[in-house]
Amino acid sequence: MPNILTDLIERQALKYGERTVLSYPDGGEWHPISWRDFNKNVSTAAKALAALEIKEQDNIATFSGNRPQMLVVDFAAFSNRAVPISIYSTSTAEQVKYIVEDASISLIFVGDTKQYAIARKVMTLTSVLERIVTFGDVEKDKGDTTTISYSEFLEIGEKAGDEYAGIVGDRRSAAVEEDIAAIIYTSGTTGEPKGAVLPHSCFNAALRIHKERLNTLTDADSSMSFLPLSHIFERAWTYFCLYLGIQVYVNYDPHDIQAAVRQTKPTCMCSVPRFWEKVYAVVEDKLGKMNPLRRAFIKTAIKVGKKRNLNYKRIGKRPPFMLELAYKFFDRIGFTPLKRVIGIERGRFFPTAGAPLSPKIVEFLHSCGINIIIGYGLSETTATVTCYPNIGWELGTVGTVLPRIQIKIGDDNEILVKGPSVMRGYYNKPEATAEAFTEDGYFRTGDAGYINKSGALVLTERIKDLFKTSNGKYIAPQALESRLGEDLFIEQVALIGDGRKFVSALIVPSYDALKEYAEANNIAYYSIENLVSDSRINDMMMERIEKLQSDLAGFERIKKITLLPNPFSMENGELTNTLKVKRPVVTARYANEIERMYS
Repeated sequence: MPNILTDLIERQALKYGERTVLSYPDGGEWHPISWRDFNKNVSTAAKALAALEIKEQDNIATFSGNRPQMLVVDFAAFSNRAVPISIYSTSTAEQVKYIVEDASISLIFVGDTKQYAIARKVMTLTSVLERIVTFGDVEKDKGDTTTISYSEFLEIGEKAGDEYAGIVGDRRSAAVEEDIAAIIYTSGTTGEPKGAVLPHSCFNAALRIHKERLNTLTDADSSMSFLPLSHIFERAWTYFCLYLGIQVYVNYDPHDIQAAVRQTKPTCMCSVPRFWEKVYAVVEDKLGKMNPLRRAFIKTAIKVGKKRNLNYKRIGKRPPFMLELAYKFFDRIGFTPLKRVIGIERGRFFPTAGAPLSPKIVEFLHSCGINIIIGYGLSETTATVTCYPNIGWELGTVGTVLPRIQIKIGDDNEILVKGPSVMRGYYNKPEATAEAFTEDGYFRTGDAGYINKSGALVLTERIKDLFKTSNGKYIAPQALESRLGEDLFIEQVALIGDGRKFVSALIVPSYDALKEYAEANNIAYYSIENLVSDSRINDMMMERIEKLQSDLAGFERIKKITLLPNPFSMENGELTNTLKVKRPVVTARYANEIERMYS
């Protein structure tokens, strides 16, 4: 059976021709790339890789923010039976060096000046890396003879003769499912990165499985790509879009995502919970500032939306005529304007994963007609293991298992996964690979949960994150941290409490929201440090937190907080590349602040 990704672009180009496959921003406009041109670039890049002596199953790397060129390189590598490894654009020189040496990468494609500088530094630290290709407009270092631009790279492919076209053709013909398609390096909250080896068989299975489950999507849809293509979620989703013929808007800057979505109005977009938490927090804040009559109107609209979308549409039942009539009225007056502000008035399908999203937010979004599809997956499983089905999805779950994937619950309620999309193992790590699988071949996810009566998966905690207070009570921090994400004033949270008498929290507040609150309440301050240490600000924040955790047991509740004047960051090692908090790093860095909460 041929590999889907090996000749996907050529097959789609024959089918779609001049139709747009990718669009990218430049000078405030979105510029289209046709399937025919995309295929031509892939073919040229494939010959260039062969001319640069990249061999079958050699590893190459892209180290860049999202760009169409990254996808060109991926598919050019597949044509050569080579392996494209995508490194997060925010990685440090130390992290890049580790991956370059671990995977023996001789050729790296970089995005901008920052990534170029890091790649050049890595070159001085290891003899493995031999050549750099720059996507962006980068000024090379003096005496740099090892770097070429992307246009020069393509020129190599254009000048390559029939000999190299023949080499690429032979390689494509020889491609088999056992060939490695990708090595996804997990960023991990503890320990060094591990490269999950995903052969083409994993992607073949994942693409077919998703087409079977996500059967409402067609080539009339369009998708916004704004999560890093280095992340398995965005990477696998983008491949899936190309597989279905869906147009993809490639957003360059995550900070511009709101403007990009409003400009392009995609029908689909995969995202992490934080995107929707911010949407919800803004709506809640606006509700609180409305006059009573307007607030009552919106609450009635949400109540009608909840009844129609959750009580009827969710389970495949036809809503009563009067309810449908009321919903259409509120949709026109309230929900459509809200979706227009976000840029998703044409939106049909929004996969969301990577961390827990509060059921309260999921319920709100579905009440407004925003089709959030909660799912669960890992790098090691080629993304999705479970997701909401079209009919019968349940709040508080991460959906039902996908076709041909098996899950079971092991010791300590650990979720175990088996199936054709599960990785081969960790690159160059036989011991870690052996530890990752049970004797009967199930992958140990490290996540705890259970399967409910209707067959949906419920996540309870990340096993390594689980901690116990000195009173012997177990706390699952992620669940409470995601609940706090509902609040407009809270940007980042790290719960503390392992071996302590009670739970406390380090909180990175929304500084803009705090400044606005201070101005409205005549609270003078001369710096962010001064603002977050003000007792009135802290009392207000604690009051908001008390409301968010009012239904929790006493031992689960946050008793004390510390507001931090600086956000957690990847540069300081406090966040992974997927923006998960590295709890050991944070607790060590803020040891003094933590001790003050327990003194």
